[in-house]
Amino acid sequence: MSPPGPVHLRQVRTGNLQALLRAVLDGPASRADLATRTGLTKATVTSLVEPLLRQRILTEDPVVNTGRGRPSRPLRFAEEAPVAVGAEINVRHLGVTVQRLDGTTVAERHIDLDNRHRDADDLIDRLADLVRTTITESGVALLGIGLAVPGIVREGTVVHAPNVPGLTDVRIGDRLAAALGEPAVAVDNEANLAALAHLWPHRLAGDDFVYVSGDVGIGAGIVLGGSLFRGRGGFAGELGHVVIERGGRHCACGGQGCVEQYAGLRAILAAAGAPGLDALCRALRRGDTHSRAAVNCAGSALGTALASLINVCDVATVVLGGCYASLFDDLAPGVRAELGIGVLAAARRPVTLTVSPLGRAAVARGAAALITRRSCLEPELLLAPGPSATGDRRSTTV
Repeated sequence: MSPPGPVHLRQVRTGNLQALLRAVLDGPASRADLATRTGLTKATVTSLVEPLLRQRILTEDPVVNTGRGRPSRPLRFAEEAPVAVGAEINVRHLGVTVQRLDGTTVAERHIDLDNRHRDADDLIDRLADLVRTTITESGVALLGIGLAVPGIVREGTVVHAPNVPGLTDVRIGDRLAAALGEPAVAVDNEANLAALAHLWPHRLAGDDFVYVSGDVGIGAGIVLGGSLFRGRGGFAGELGHVVIERGGRHCACGGQGCVEQYAGLRAILAAAGAPGLDALCRALRRGDTHSRAAVNCAGSALGTALASLINVCDVATVVLGGCYASLFDDLAPGVRAELGIGVLAAARRPVTLTVSPLGRAAVARGAAALITRRSCLEPELLLAPGPSATGDRRSTTV
């Protein structure tokens, strides 16, 4: 048998680096501990660690003496390692976060802004300014930029964004990259990326769940077997346009009776007579019965749509995020009641309904996770030569 060739050896090394980086995500550990976590030999771990230390991807903590065996120096991701930027265009705000490889936040900015009638040029100018400011705050090299948008994305183009129509038919990632002088910006749907934030760098909701993003529109990120389900053309997850009332209220998508016309934030505020989400939350805390009834009705509408999704996909957990996280206590009873009625064999397959631990930060963090996950799964991106402190080391793939 001939010895393994260079391609095979590169594949083995890449797989070993992936395993090592994943192991470090579980927390600081010595070389011996990393060997145990990965199943690699200590010599292999040492050979993998050295270039990561030289390029300041990893760093060693001071010596720890446990009283057993030789003292160890735990390894962890370095604070000066390159970072990922996650940017978000939402119906009602823009957001940017800077994340280290382990998911910790370096800098974060958020501005409330009604984007429903803004064109792409205006959105790009405002978001680019916000990204530049946030990157400057971080002061370290850049791995890449991910962008979340409230619409369907296919091959880099936003093909449908009914609540921010200025994005439709725009290659928004390419436009933002040009404005920032970056080689590329990776783009995906906001609900998909919020779901990704619950998968990477740590699994927060198990292997099978649906993340529901509540705002003016309603999106869903569906996770099956630990992987995001996108469908054949990337259109999966449009929960807001599940019809719950035939011939019902007109929707911006052109249809009628879509659930977002009953459970979207705009519909909830109109039913409650509240000028905004903060005012609605204050009314709920005061025990305002009119507001509670409006939110409960929205919960029933959302639960009706979710029951259909669960009957099709058989997920075990529903995670509510976006504005639903703020309204969870008053929204959940209506959702649970409809799930109990509408989910087939509900007694035999109970569904966990929970609130996102990431709150409104989930979307931008998921956009950053798009970059950090890719960097850990394609470690050559981390080990590419380049200045380590100028911001010139960038991701070049989308």
